[in-house]
Amino acid sequence: MSRVVVIVGASSGVGRATARAFAERGDRLVLAARATTTLAEVRAECADADVLTVPTDVTEPGALEALAGAAIDHFGGVDVWVHTAAVMAYGRFDELPGRVFDQVVRTDLLGTADSVRVALRHFRAAGAGTIVLTGSLLGHVTAPYMSAYVTSKWGLQGLARTVQQELRDSPRIRLCLVNPGSVDTPVYQQAANYLGRVGRPPPPVTSPQRVARAIVNCVDRPRREVSVGRLNVVLRAGFTVLPGVYDMLVGPLMRVAGLSGRPVAAQDGSVFTPNPAGEAVRGGHLPDLRQLVFGPLGAVGAALRRRLG
Repeated sequence: MSRVVVIVGASSGVGRATARAFAERGDRLVLAARATTTLAEVRAECADADVLTVPTDVTEPGALEALAGAAIDHFGGVDVWVHTAAVMAYGRFDELPGRVFDQVVRTDLLGTADSVRVALRHFRAAGAGTIVLTGSLLGHVTAPYMSAYVTSKWGLQGLARTVQQELRDSPRIRLCLVNPGSVDTPVYQQAANYLGRVGRPPPPVTSPQRVARAIVNCVDRPRREVSVGRLNVVLRAGFTVLPGVYDMLVGPLMRVAGLSGRPVAAQDGSVFTPNPAGEAVRGGHLPDLRQLVFGPLGAVGAALRRRLG
């Protein structure tokens, strides 16, 4: 039996990959994001599914309640609520404009909190439902030059744990938190930047499709928290057990692995306004394995056809 799945942040990265994953299962989708044009593209990618798109800015008062209302009006209810919407900003804390810091926290933490609040209201009325939130390894450790994002993800970690405790009297309502490490999405290039160098995900980098699979699995087999990333456990242990060593190494490692050599002028990125041209599933930080395998095979096939033809 197909489920009604709301995906907030469906226009890019993990959210877009998640929309495709649920569509392949035959679930009915309600896709929400700021950019109307990109939502239309994602809807086309999920052509085999029954899809409703609802342009939504999570920082706008009442927007998420309106999203829930649209989903219920169209499909009669909601079974799963997935929240992946996030923005990012680079810069030393004292050099990052306060308005940018506040908007990142407003989007990544307060927007998520509002999403949970709205979903819980409807799930409590229905008596059941699953909420899946995307946190981050940076909800357990810290990294310089990303203060707004780190603050948001630490806050989200606390919010998720608290709500899970409060749901102990409602066993049919589940809240799951998926915490990926570095993921190959466009969020790094789309970030506000007051550091002068374009950011990138430090290795090892995982694919958004892998995170999407973890989200789908949480709906099938709910878990309180899921970590996606080979080094997540190691980094969390180092942060906790050897804080002095961690703090000594994280700055140089961030400058080498977490920042590219490409210069960038001070700018707000997509923090306040979406950039549809920059939205995609992948960010180009991880090779497309299908292209690596089938690209050379295709070239060989073309060469053989030319020789034989």
